[in-house]
Amino acid sequence: MRSKTLEFTPMAMISRSIVGVRNNKLIITLPGSTKAVRECLDVVMPVIPHSLELLHRESVNDHPV
Repeated sequence: MRSKTLEFTPMAMISRSIVGVRNNKLIITLPGSTKAVRECLDVVMPVIPHSLELLHRESVNDHPV
């Protein structure tokens, strides 16, 4: 997110926005301004379905039936 939003403003460099995984959960932190949130979501939304699918597959494989 940060690299893409740097195209809009150099202030993105100090943004606390981040995407990561912890305990098989997708975590997305977004910046404080409404405009910056929209810009970040435009970047990350297209990959969320695939990310969740991968996490689901991983959790299913970690817990045999």
